[in-house]
Amino acid sequence: MDDIIIPSSDELDGLNRLTRVLKTASEYGLELNLKKCNFLKSKIEFLGHIIERGTIKPSLDKTKAVQNFPEPKNVKQVQSFLGLSGYFRKFIQNYSIIAKPLSDLLRDNAVFHFGPEQQLAFQTLRQKLSENPVLHIFKQGAKLELHTDASKFGYGAILLQQSDDNKLHPVHYFSKKTTPQEEKYSSYELEVLAVIESLKKFRNYLVGNKFKIVTDCSAFQKTMSKKQLTPKIARWALFLEDFNYEIIHRPGKQMGHVDCLSRYPVMTITYDEVTTKLANCQRNDEYINSLKTLLENKQINDFVVKNDVLYKIENDNDVLVVPQQMQTEIVKNIHSKGHLGINKTESMVKQSFYFPNVRKCVENVINNCIECILVNKKRGKGEGLLNPIPKENIPLSTYHIDFLGPLPSTNKNYNHILSIIDAFTKFVWLYPVKSTSSRDALDKLKQQEITFGNPHRIITDKGTAFTSKEFREYWENENIQHLSITTGIPRGNGQIERIHSSLIPILSKLSIDDASKWYKFVPAVQRTLNSTISRSTRMTPFQLLTGVKMRTKQDLEILKLLEEEIVETFTENREKIREEAKRNILKMQEEENCRNFNKKRKKAYQYEIGDIVAIQRTQFGTGLKLRPKFFGPYEVIKVKPKDRYDVRKIGLHEGPNTTSTAADHMKIFSSGLHGSTAADSVRSEWLLWHAAKSNAVFARRRIELKMKQKLLDIGAELERKKNARGARAGVTF
Repeated sequence: MDDIIIPSSDELDGLNRLTRVLKTASEYGLELNLKKCNFLKSKIEFLGHIIERGTIKPSLDKTKAVQNFPEPKNVKQVQSFLGLSGYFRKFIQNYSIIAKPLSDLLRDNAVFHFGPEQQLAFQTLRQKLSENPVLHIFKQGAKLELHTDASKFGYGAILLQQSDDNKLHPVHYFSKKTTPQEEKYSSYELEVLAVIESLKKFRNYLVGNKFKIVTDCSAFQKTMSKKQLTPKIARWALFLEDFNYEIIHRPGKQMGHVDCLSRYPVMTITYDEVTTKLANCQRNDEYINSLKTLLENKQINDFVVKNDVLYKIENDNDVLVVPQQMQTEIVKNIHSKGHLGINKTESMVKQSFYFPNVRKCVENVINNCIECILVNKKRGKGEGLLNPIPKENIPLSTYHIDFLGPLPSTNKNYNHILSIIDAFTKFVWLYPVKSTSSRDALDKLKQQEITFGNPHRIITDKGTAFTSKEFREYWENENIQHLSITTGIPRGNGQIERIHSSLIPILSKLSIDDASKWYKFVPAVQRTLNSTISRSTRMTPFQLLTGVKMRTKQDLEILKLLEEEIVETFTENREKIREEAKRNILKMQEEENCRNFNKKRKKAYQYEIGDIVAIQRTQFGTGLKLRPKFFGPYEVIKVKPKDRYDVRKIGLHEGPNTTSTAADHMKIFSSGLHGSTAADSVRSEWLLWHAAKSNAVFARRRIELKMKQKLLDIGAELERKKNARGARAGVTF
């Protein structure tokens, strides 16, 4: 605890208050440094201000710093001067007019030229502060007036209070530039805006006190009493209800003292509020205190102390040295402005601040930023090497199944194709179907069963046709193993995907004259696929399945001559062909791994049970392009083979409650933490973040409800007044 000020009206009151404070400090074990204490003073210096007998003015150290400030040579030095002088802008009437030539130099694309106008502004500001400007200290219960004015360039206000001499004295000056959107407001909207922003600025002074709002806008009261208010004005009307005020209209000619504030507002934020907090934290930081000691002993020369704040000299600029306890806060504040990457955030931090290991702190903040985790894509090589499904040396053991479509509807109401591929021979069955229902899939599988029997295993995606109760009962009753590929990993059913990528262009070309006739060409396409040599087996699917080549018109005569030999050697050749096909498949898989897939990827990150992760959104429909790329947080509840995991949702957010996913589609939610440590840390962080978001939504809804109720109340009040006037006139409405 630091800087305890005990105000009092006289010596006796001061002693009584001091006694109570000292007793309280004693009860809580607080110790005071007697050397730093001052008692019963009529004049004190506090945060760069001198407070004396009801008035406040800048301290001599601050005014000397302004007076001795050298003429700026670049934009950075202009910013520094405006930062120093702007801290005392509340003391200088028309500060915005005086500072405008300087603040214009800070505009985007402005050419730096410190000419006569800038020199005059610079000298005038130094002179104004050297004249020891005085503001009166706010006194609770004294008469208050808020004078406001607005123009399309900006708006401003002066807070005045009656003193013991029965005259109004300034307590604070305020001015602000209008935004491009506010410049489009009508005159009465600007006047109301000036009042609203001034009330926000001086809220601590005005809430609970009765005061006058003096404005040159005669339409202000009329606007507030309208029955039909725009949502914007209605929100402002709700805000005004927090205050006890009286509107006074005064012609513009009598408002010159505030008019200039609205027409020449300050262009930039000129005082860094974080400096005061930094100064307090620096006093308790061992590293910074050691630097100050070295600096005092002249052992280092790249640091400087100004107004009890340590700066580092970087490229002729002074940057604040950040104490350890504020480093993460500073980086978070800068990063949250635009959620930029590590390099740009680090650069922005170094422009104004210095502390050791800046990049490490930036990386830690960004790696644990919830917005970045959920929105940013994963960078670098994909995770997880290719894990081929083990191959068997017999046909009809494993089927890959999926739907293709929707396709143009036919006169038989076919909209899709059910594709079935034998994993070993690559033999394809293509069935036009009317829907992607479980019933259509089961009808075709049962049709397959009549000729070929049941497979040992079927591989599908997680479409509703293959996850339904009806489909599950089928494979359980038929003693078939059902494998579902991980959501968002189509390569798990890659054989189907490759066939479908060929089917679409082939059918499009064959049915170019009438797209609704595509189903007529499906048998021919199936025959062509099954009679074409496969790249992996180096044989045709038909030959590998049956042991003979598919008969075509040109083969009939040759096959007839060799018929007897084929019958005798069929059994022996079939086994040799299948063994050779298996060797070719394994060789192809190994070559494919090395040449096309694994060299572009890296070994998957190994997650543990209890890790908190985000999982990738796998579908982006209309209007979802700007939605987060990941859902989360999720907790890993099961580690499966081949870099697959089962995860469970934590909290309320988008995404499935439980699902299976792959390492390539996951992000760690808390950098450097695993298991229960990660779970506790991330769950706490996310709950705070989610609560903040929820509170913001709740606040907006509450404002909307208050605004709606306000409009109803205004309407009811106007109706009551209307009926009252009618009653007096003997008229019934």
